[in-house]
Amino acid sequence: MIAVSCVAAFGAASQETPVYLDYTAPIEERVEDALSRMTLEEKVRVLHAQSKFSSAGVPRLGIPELWCADGPHGIRGEVFWDNWDNAGWTNDSCTAFPALTCLAATWRPELAYEYGRAIGEEARYRGKDVLLAPGVNMLRTPLNGRNFEYLGEDPLLTSVMAVPYIKGVQSNNVAACLKHYALNNNELNRNESDVHVSDRALYEIYLPAFRAGVEKGGAWAVMPSYNLFENRHACENPRLIKEILKESWGFDGVTVSDWGGAHDTDKVLDGGLDLEMGTGTDGLTADMNAYDTYHMANPYLERLRDGRESEAVLDDHVRRVLRTIFRTSMAPSYWKGRFTCPEHYAVARRIGGEGIVLLKNNGLLPVSDKVRNILMVGENAVKMLTIGGGSSSLKAQHEISPLQGLRDALRGRAEVDWERGYIGAGPVVYNNVRSRDFALLSETRDSAMLVADAVRMAGNADLVIFVGGLNKEDHQDCEDRDRLSLGLPYGQEALIGALAEANRNLVVVNISGNPVAMPWADKAGAIVQDWYLGSEAGNSLADVLTGAVNPSGRLPFTVPYRMEDTPVWGERRYPGIKRPDSRIYDIYYDEDILIGYRWYDTKSIPVQFPFGYGLGYTTFGIGRPSLTRDGDSYRLEVAVSNTGDRSGAETVQVYVTSPEVKGLLREKRKLAGFAKVDLDAGETRTVTIDIPVSVLAYYDETTSSWRITPGKYTFAVGSSSADLPHRVAARYEGN
Repeated sequence: MIAVSCVAAFGAASQETPVYLDYTAPIEERVEDALSRMTLEEKVRVLHAQSKFSSAGVPRLGIPELWCADGPHGIRGEVFWDNWDNAGWTNDSCTAFPALTCLAATWRPELAYEYGRAIGEEARYRGKDVLLAPGVNMLRTPLNGRNFEYLGEDPLLTSVMAVPYIKGVQSNNVAACLKHYALNNNELNRNESDVHVSDRALYEIYLPAFRAGVEKGGAWAVMPSYNLFENRHACENPRLIKEILKESWGFDGVTVSDWGGAHDTDKVLDGGLDLEMGTGTDGLTADMNAYDTYHMANPYLERLRDGRESEAVLDDHVRRVLRTIFRTSMAPSYWKGRFTCPEHYAVARRIGGEGIVLLKNNGLLPVSDKVRNILMVGENAVKMLTIGGGSSSLKAQHEISPLQGLRDALRGRAEVDWERGYIGAGPVVYNNVRSRDFALLSETRDSAMLVADAVRMAGNADLVIFVGGLNKEDHQDCEDRDRLSLGLPYGQEALIGALAEANRNLVVVNISGNPVAMPWADKAGAIVQDWYLGSEAGNSLADVLTGAVNPSGRLPFTVPYRMEDTPVWGERRYPGIKRPDSRIYDIYYDEDILIGYRWYDTKSIPVQFPFGYGLGYTTFGIGRPSLTRDGDSYRLEVAVSNTGDRSGAETVQVYVTSPEVKGLLREKRKLAGFAKVDLDAGETRTVTIDIPVSVLAYYDETTSSWRITPGKYTFAVGSSSADLPHRVAARYEGN
């Protein structure tokens, strides 16, 4: 119990009996109780920022401020009250977890829960109430600078992985904030892109993960995005916020604007936004607190006072903010969280190891006991990749580099030398956080000398491991900047070719959060798709390279040969057409539902590596499946065998092909379900995959409803979207 004297709170001497608020009462009772005690000014005050990352509470009622923290891969270091620079604290260096592309590549939902639980513990320990994560936007274009924060190109995979992440975070009384709602699928012109998309694509591709996060994950917060939809910014969009999110899906949490995503007072108040963050100038402007000039601050208060706005609508916004506070900092819980503990580093290391994808292997991996002299080449072998990239930049307690990780793993067994090979550098200082590799990345050699030195050393090595890729520099996986091309930057492609000529025992490790073109693929003996893996990056990679972990990651996106093959080729589709005499770009989703593998499969376009693909150090056999109808689900059962000599994990993937309907666009196939199974060498197990009948539905624009076409549905089973040897069919004739 906490005693609150309402009279004394106004400064008057009082002998009245204090009012006791029961913190164990149901949340809705507490919300209504608090709401009834608040003044009009206090209600408005809780609806907008008071600093970069906080909004005001109600001190006289004992209601605390609401504190947000950037994710989704770690808890951002403390920044100053009114600017983005790190405030220089000495106790805010976090555990950096792998990027969400890596989490998606594990195809293991239980790991998503462990991820969410661990990062939620770190948020709780730091006193954060809202974690601005997970990001669930679709990988529509491989040039999107923020794809590394998302979960790939398929709405089902994204949904299945996002839900347990949310539940894990919120198990700590920390609100997960789904972002960026919705259609924020490019960073270039992100504040000026007006998305034109069919309702069918909207509901089938771009909204399912948000809906799952709300309805199945129970997310307590949602962040509307920067872009426009139907000529209204998402933060001011009544269709997205009021009609779909709140009314159709029954969302009872708080909508938090993306920082600076609100633009017009009338539209913000009409659009349904609950909490406005990051608008315009912060701090003091002349003699005025600039936060009071926000659209949902004094301008809103003036409209309420003169009757232009409804206090009933105001109360709905306030209820949502109060509900969030009572679910988080004022929840009846003594749990204080944990921070940078061994358990969190273990989670980060395991996710990294399970997410790494082995794309090619001619026997070079795992590293043989006969290998004594290894040359590691590439700037990313030593560069800290937790620094930079935008709001996901972290102040990590430590970051194990690939070079350090492999040296530690092979100590006493092999020598591991390093040559830089190329200069990319990227951010070494970001928001006042300085990379610890700053001195190591200083360089006196030019590019030609770097290549020559690397090639000379490569000729004398038993094994060459090139570690390159992107690096979170502008246009290389970075918020607010899209990539400029699909290829590797900084002359890496030529360097890989030169290394291959010097030594045919070449392993290429690509670190990125996006697909990259690989015209050099036939020159490498092995190719590893690595990710931004955070604190344990080098240990996770070393686990896979040495065989301590049998790689089981599967691609959460397609790797195309070239940009011209992608579904967004052409100015209309990306980056859009600029309106005359306007800042707005109209971007047309003409590919409709055909993004990612749906596009390549339907159009019969060859790809470098397909969605869902990945190798390991053992082999698997998938038997013939059986399919039965069980109420609202199909139950698919299939025997999976480990036919190799190492234990490992296989991901069984099920894709469905729907009956054709004249005049209706159909993808050739779409993911309908999956399951990851661990098997010892020689072991066989039966895997069961439940597939909801609703997976068969398409969104009928003529009736604004979901519909399942009667007819024959074919379920294909295999290990990737391009390797589906077994099929089983079922007829749907209705319920």
